[in-house]
Amino acid sequence: SDVLVRHANATRYEAVRTPARQQIRELPASALPEHAQKWADAFAPRLRVLTDELAQLERNRDSIVDRLRGLVESALATLRSAQRLSRLPEGLGEWSGQEFLRIRFEEPDQATLTERLGEVVDEANRAAVKKNSDLRRDGMSLLLRGVAAALQPKGVAVEILKPDAVLRAERVPVGQMGDVFSGGQLLTAAIALYCTMAALRSNDRGRDKHRHAGTLFLDNPIGRANATYLLELQRAVSDALGVQLLYTTGLFDTTALAEFPLVIRLRNDADLRAGLKYISVEEHLRPGLPQQPQAGEAVHSEITATRMFKKPSA
Repeated sequence: SDVLVRHANATRYEAVRTPARQQIRELPASALPEHAQKWADAFAPRLRVLTDELAQLERNRDSIVDRLRGLVESALATLRSAQRLSRLPEGLGEWSGQEFLRIRFEEPDQATLTERLGEVVDEANRAAVKKNSDLRRDGMSLLLRGVAAALQPKGVAVEILKPDAVLRAERVPVGQMGDVFSGGQLLTAAIALYCTMAALRSNDRGRDKHRHAGTLFLDNPIGRANATYLLELQRAVSDALGVQLLYTTGLFDTTALAEFPLVIRLRNDADLRAGLKYISVEEHLRPGLPQQPQAGEAVHSEITATRMFKKPSA
């Protein structure tokens, strides 16, 4: 009787408002045995229902953990692919054949991974019923916590090659890039990382054999990275990963511009009175352009100038 009363008075059951709990707490201990059979018969159907519900909840939890495990394993495979796809081409000194991005982590076994992800799911469940909890439970946040749990206790270490004039195979942790890299080196590393991510996206979409992984427009990068070795490195990485780089600049740096196989010059004229800015065409080129349409003549589109660059064969 004392054990039963203590069980009914436990703080974990404070929210339970069933009459049986109130009777157990209020009746004298000597009167409890005569009610035992009646309570046992009344609780038996409820026990079966609760047992079935708990079993269903456990199956649902296992299904969620299993699905989350598949997503985490896919994310870890993405990290490995990012390192593999960042391999540089030949002709770059010590960098030849090196992986620009190095990602290291210890992947747990299936049993350990399942246990850790179960804890992540349970934590999200506890946060759902807790008041004033700031734990986010959207899909991406849950996946990120799952990846972090999978890589415990050491986590993940990411290193990147440091661009320099002699292309030494020196690696720097990404957390130290801001302290070690110059402005031009940071920009070059950012371009290389973008090209790696673009190639990774192309690979994930089943286009790993398709050499074109996209185009990247750069707004005056020569202002920060005008060193010849940086431009060569940017173009070598983008070429290896199938990304086309388009540089725009207002600087007339002949040394830097000489690195590019194709330069298209545009002049931006400003009308000081009207405040308009537009691209003008040199007068001696105007006769070669298509004539203006006559009044009432419909024009859907027209090409006013073209230029083609044929890449030399190997």
